[in-house]
Amino acid sequence: MTRVAAVDCGTNTIRLLIVDSEGIEYARESIVVRLGQGVDRTGELAPEALERTFAAIETYAELIRVHRAEKIRFVATSATRDATNAAEFVAGVEARLGVAPDVVTGDEEAALAFAGATAALGADTARPVLVFDVGGGSTELIRGAVASDEVRGAYSMQIGSVRLTERHFREDPPSMDEISAVVRDIDDALDQCPIDPSRPLTVIGVAGTVIQLAVGALGLEAYDRAQVDQARVPLPAMQKTIEQLLGMTIDERLALPWMHPGRADVIAAGGLIVSRILRRVSVEELVVSESDILDGIAQSLLG
Repeated sequence: MTRVAAVDCGTNTIRLLIVDSEGIEYARESIVVRLGQGVDRTGELAPEALERTFAAIETYAELIRVHRAEKIRFVATSATRDATNAAEFVAGVEARLGVAPDVVTGDEEAALAFAGATAALGADTARPVLVFDVGGGSTELIRGAVASDEVRGAYSMQIGSVRLTERHFREDPPSMDEISAVVRDIDDALDQCPIDPSRPLTVIGVAGTVIQLAVGALGLEAYDRAQVDQARVPLPAMQKTIEQLLGMTIDERLALPWMHPGRADVIAAGGLIVSRILRRVSVEELVVSESDILDGIAQSLLG
């Protein structure tokens, strides 16, 4: 029995999954570190962002030691791809975990996300399938089949909840002009995307932004993985939740019992990305998957 540790380090969060070859989970953790703070403007990882991220990695290193994981894979995505001082980050990870991070391309990120998101789906799932992953710095659209686990098209767009919040939002709540600027960026990216969201018969949303929005759209008082994973959320309920969040201040969002405090300031921009994607699909409901790139990383270790 092999026990592995998968780490997904994105623009906003760093996550850990320790699991074995029989599917038993020993740890599944998520810490908001905002590694991508200011990267869109400065082109480099901020010292305080590196400090927060390294502290989280030290916490994860202890969990990996306690649970005796035999293999570790650390995957870094959008923020690290864009940073001029990525070498400092790479050295810090290696010093704390003993492995160098894989700074994956957008296509590799998409393939891992698709593998994770579709792992729990049945063979009778309507095909083709679209998986979209809204991150802090980038958003991936992946089209593929389920039965063959085959990615038939993937595209990574440089739009994300943190990136667009830092680029456009100054007022609280955001003004109509600011919202329009974010929408233009999203629509421009989608217009250039070779993946047509209207063709797939099943649409799956993954990662923190989608999960956070689903909790609100489902009317849950607090996050509950069992109720969110594989939930089918009607698109009108998702759009209504996004519209409500856009009209709130950050403090009002923080007061919502289901809102993660690390997402309250960027959920409006993330919600707009979700909203603009859903406007282009031909389905009536969104499948929400708790399994995503993190699970795909673990699968890559377990074979």
